[in-house]
Amino acid sequence: MDIEMFQLPVGQPLADAYVNRTDRNVINVFGSHPENEESWRQRAAMLAGNTGNRVPAKALADTLRAFNARFNDSTEVHKGIDAIGEGAPVIVGGQQAGLWTGPLLVIHKAVTVIQAARFAAEAIGEPVVPVFWIAGEDHDWDEVNHALVVTAEQGLMKIAVERPPGVRTSVSQTKLAKEAMSEAIRQLSVSLEDTEFKQRLIEQLTKHAAGSETLTEWFAFVMGELFGEYGLVLLDSDDPAIRRLEAPMFHRMVEQNDELEEAYVRGAAAVRELGYVEQAEVAQGGANLFLFLAEEGEQAGERTLLFKRNGRFKNRKGTVSLSREELLGILEKTPERFSNNVLTRPLMQDYVLPVLGTVLGHGEIAYWALTAEAFRTFGMQMPIIVPRMSFTMVEGTIAKHMLKYDLTFEDVVFRFEARKQAWLKERDELSIDERFEDIKQKFAQLYDPLIEMAASVQSGLADLGEKNKRRIVEQIAYMEMRTKDAHASRFDAALRQLERISLSLWPGGKPQERVVNMSVYWNRYGTGWIDTLLEVPYVPSGSHRLIYL
Repeated sequence: MDIEMFQLPVGQPLADAYVNRTDRNVINVFGSHPENEESWRQRAAMLAGNTGNRVPAKALADTLRAFNARFNDSTEVHKGIDAIGEGAPVIVGGQQAGLWTGPLLVIHKAVTVIQAARFAAEAIGEPVVPVFWIAGEDHDWDEVNHALVVTAEQGLMKIAVERPPGVRTSVSQTKLAKEAMSEAIRQLSVSLEDTEFKQRLIEQLTKHAAGSETLTEWFAFVMGELFGEYGLVLLDSDDPAIRRLEAPMFHRMVEQNDELEEAYVRGAAAVRELGYVEQAEVAQGGANLFLFLAEEGEQAGERTLLFKRNGRFKNRKGTVSLSREELLGILEKTPERFSNNVLTRPLMQDYVLPVLGTVLGHGEIAYWALTAEAFRTFGMQMPIIVPRMSFTMVEGTIAKHMLKYDLTFEDVVFRFEARKQAWLKERDELSIDERFEDIKQKFAQLYDPLIEMAASVQSGLADLGEKNKRRIVEQIAYMEMRTKDAHASRFDAALRQLERISLSLWPGGKPQERVVNMSVYWNRYGTGWIDTLLEVPYVPSGSHRLIYL
């Protein structure tokens, strides 16, 4: 297996400063760094001495065991859950429940969680369990309902499952029509090229669809199949059994909501003072909690964000208005009606699980910086932030084409179109650019004196002459474009190879991991490519690597 390091463009300066340790003030915000071995030992000691301030280990293990027995029933998974029941810490990472796991970055996050758990276990000298937190409580359907696949014709196709009619509720509570699931699989089967692995891929997705009622369940089945043998424990944040474990923390969040809001405001101010931009909004008067509306009326089951207005908890529309006591009363009877937002989820995750470290992407690292004050306000300590590893898979055919056209991955990322045009120009024996440019200049030299002469006869003819000149120049440009197209068509095969390189490595001008669905690689390589990723040497600070398959 050949591996090459590459620094992807980073759009999050704060996260970049943390990952690369270029700003000591940013490191201080988080309080630790995964490359510091002492941080792991200190965090493990803190967890061991702080068991009374989070969910009891046995109750957590029982809940995880029930969920994974259905979706992820692997011997290694149950060993990990048993270890959690005995007090073992975890490495956790999470993502929304996308169709067939969503873009490849979800796979990369799971790989990082497993690799980081192995690394941490060596660092502290005791078992560490990898856990994947499925964010099933989220309700943004358009973010998770689709998969982008590279088709047999080397195009990019979006396959989506439409949201059923009804209120905007969580992904875990949105029931899918079996017909919609079957149609998505049919589209995938038609789109993918025929390979030795295709039949099993389609059979497994069909089997898992039959056992699923929601996108979260389908996601859990697929993740269990891909990672169960590596001991990756799954958790759905919208599981009613998890909600019951979370109730005491929700109680604190309601009781101390003003303090919590102030902590987020201070956190945002601290980020600004360091010269960075907040990644998430800290809304004025925001309770930073969601509530599922009662099971009555047209909006029953809708997940609505709460705000504090005039001493009461209300939604944006004002159709919900509850006193603190009323909200706590709902919590006592039906904790499953509560849900976290992006800022309270880190606190809840740390209350539910004995988190040694949490795996985050750059965007997540940036918004976690806002929660530092909230952790302190609740007497908690932020876990070790573990940057997610990322990969670009370079297939053998793609690597050969890159060699043929003398392209590096950097060329594809930063200057692909320029390199493609340069390649074409090198084969332009007619000097098309130069000859058309020469004609444009000569035309101007011949036509400008005519405009001057016409204007001397009647001044109004100057504007007419300029308009006429522009039309002729446009026609010359059109002829130039058609000539170039005709010339390029002589190299159709080569251009298709060049476009295939771009589609494979940097589709639509974005990293492969943010676009392409894992089904493309399962179809071409079975599940062996997962083994390949898990064999890549682990780097605690994350990194991007090209994996030559």
